[in-house]
Amino acid sequence: MFLLEVYFESDKEAISFCENLFQLNKEIELHWRTTKVWGNYLQLESRAAGTDFMETIARAMVGVFVTHRLTSMLNSIIRRNYYYSNADEIERILDLSYWICTGDDKDSQMVRNHKDPSKLLYSLLLSNIKQSGTIHFDSLISFQLKVFKDQLNHYVGLAIDEFKREEDHQAFIDSLRKYISKRKPVFNTIYILQGDSFSFYRPDGKRFSRMELQVLMQKEPLYIVGLDAEELNLSPLIAMAPEKIRIYGDDPADPKTLTVINIFQERATFESISKFPFRPHLKNK
Repeated sequence: MFLLEVYFESDKEAISFCENLFQLNKEIELHWRTTKVWGNYLQLESRAAGTDFMETIARAMVGVFVTHRLTSMLNSIIRRNYYYSNADEIERILDLSYWICTGDDKDSQMVRNHKDPSKLLYSLLLSNIKQSGTIHFDSLISFQLKVFKDQLNHYVGLAIDEFKREEDHQAFIDSLRKYISKRKPVFNTIYILQGDSFSFYRPDGKRFSRMELQVLMQKEPLYIVGLDAEELNLSPLIAMAPEKIRIYGDDPADPKTLTVINIFQERATFESISKFPFRPHLKNK
């Protein structure tokens, strides 16, 4: 028989812990009562091997932390360690921080160098559980997780870096919108086929050659808005400033396509490649 006493000041956290616990192991016996000093007192008993019992407790506590504490801890780091006070900025950085810490997609894993912060938290909680027959969850979170909090602080820093890149990108987009709003369209409608690089077509179906695109770009001071005259996806469109842009392809989530739509907004549309109007050119591509 293995015994462990656990205290939770928060009723919600105590309930969440019990739910997590019984999802992991329904054979643990639990006695629950409240105290004036420590809040919720839980006495846990198990006939399973001691190591299995303690590992189950640690996993249940990880779930409690992620559900009830992670967001507030990240918020505190953003405000106290990085001195942000603007509510909108804090909200965006918090979203990015939470994504970095908990995301299971390839991008978030790459940002955090394929480390799993929940595993570090689990190992720290398990170490403390093994050392004591009585666990005060609030004290444990407040005083025994320095290594984990340092890791969260690092992830918030990465989130802030990403936030600043987003701000820079949005400023770039805004500058391009402002630039084209002052331009007189060189062409009414331009047709585009997706690919590694865009292919540009006139309304009569004739494809622009690379030389023609470069001549168009050389006529415009694209350096003013930070564009490279050698770039052949976005720069030609900024130079032409068409009234309408029709993009055709198989990938509506293509980054180049999304950037064009983001800049030109209602002037740009995307349709399936099957609706591309110039059939002969599909064969030549």
